[in-house]
Amino acid sequence: MALKATIYKAQLQIADMDRNVYGDHNLTLACHPSENEERLLVRLLAYALNVPQDDKDGALEFTRGLSEPDEPELWQKDLTGAIRHWIDIGQPADERRLIRASGRAEKVSVYAFASSVPVWWSGIATKLTRAHNLHVWQIPSDQSQALAALAKRGMQWQVTVQDGTVWVNDGQSSVEITPVRLMGN
Repeated sequence: MALKATIYKAQLQIADMDRNVYGDHNLTLACHPSENEERLLVRLLAYALNVPQDDKDGALEFTRGLSEPDEPELWQKDLTGAIRHWIDIGQPADERRLIRASGRAEKVSVYAFASSVPVWWSGIATKLTRAHNLHVWQIPSDQSQALAALAKRGMQWQVTVQDGTVWVNDGQSSVEITPVRLMGN
């Protein structure tokens, strides 16, 4: 019998002063059986960092992710179905996936986490120079692990972004995250 996804509910109150994005979002996330809570919460963080101010150019949505190899973890599609933003989580092993994504989407973002990111990045960085719309971020390992400690089946987060630093508060604990830009502007 196949394992089923675990469902998480999240209520986000976002105050992103860097992008002037403010709002409340009620989300349902499915945690794939092969996914850990650290990866799940980096997906949620990526949502908070990229949610648009309004849906006039399409909403940011979670995809089937790990269940569908031709889809990112999140994407924003406009009303014509064109992909405005493609967001991957982790360390895509195949640079061709990111090159193809950069040809399909206006913007491609990758949020890598784990202590092995520097090794992964040194092996793939030079292969991605022609992907001009690619933005790669590293979430430091200790910070992504601290974020994973906030995992609950029902989460209420206040996410504040200012000067490139993210504070996530669940009412009892707070985590400070400073994403490191590896590529892109």
